[in-house]
Amino acid sequence: MALALFDLDNTLLAGDSDYLWGCFLSEKGLVDKDLYEQANLRFYEQYKQGTLDIHEFLNFALTPLAENDFTRLQEFHAEFMATSIREIMTKTGQARIRQHREQGDYIVIITATNSFVTGPIAEAFGVDHLIATEPEIINGQYTGRVAGTPCFQHGKITKLNEWLEISGKTLEGSYFYSDSHNDLPLLEQVSHPVAVDPDDQLKAIALERGWKIETFR
Repeated sequence: MALALFDLDNTLLAGDSDYLWGCFLSEKGLVDKDLYEQANLRFYEQYKQGTLDIHEFLNFALTPLAENDFTRLQEFHAEFMATSIREIMTKTGQARIRQHREQGDYIVIITATNSFVTGPIAEAFGVDHLIATEPEIINGQYTGRVAGTPCFQHGKITKLNEWLEISGKTLEGSYFYSDSHNDLPLLEQVSHPVAVDPDDQLKAIALERGWKIETFR
């Protein structure tokens, strides 16, 4: 049984769930529309350029979780899934998950986006496990802070290694599918790195190193 690791945003999804959640919050009037949309777009551009300060971004992204109670957030997320996410769940990505399942592989989504946003999405894809950035929860309420290491860039390796130690699994024969040069540290760790609809920087590296390039779109 090998690990099949999948990035989520712009890999299994034909879009970015973190960015779309911010758009959803703006549309619902849960945040100051103009200010939030400007910041959301700025952080998204920084992510694509590889210049994102993950802690600055998380201070921004996790604040709305702290400002709403858990039940209300779950209701909003159900609407978000229906209106923003299900239509961008790639059919090819779902087929690749089924292929790995038929091979007996253990399927993991590993994503920088926080687990509140991505937990229901991972369930919809039917994967075995989710590794994500974890928002801090105290007494059943989000605090607006991150718990532990953000699952971003080298932090993905940290989070994965913590889980490997607990689960007893290894990276022998492993796969990792990703679109982003931000995931280069983890792509370099697995047996089978796969660039999926890669950004320009990752595409150039994949071509140079002879990595497989695929599209899920």
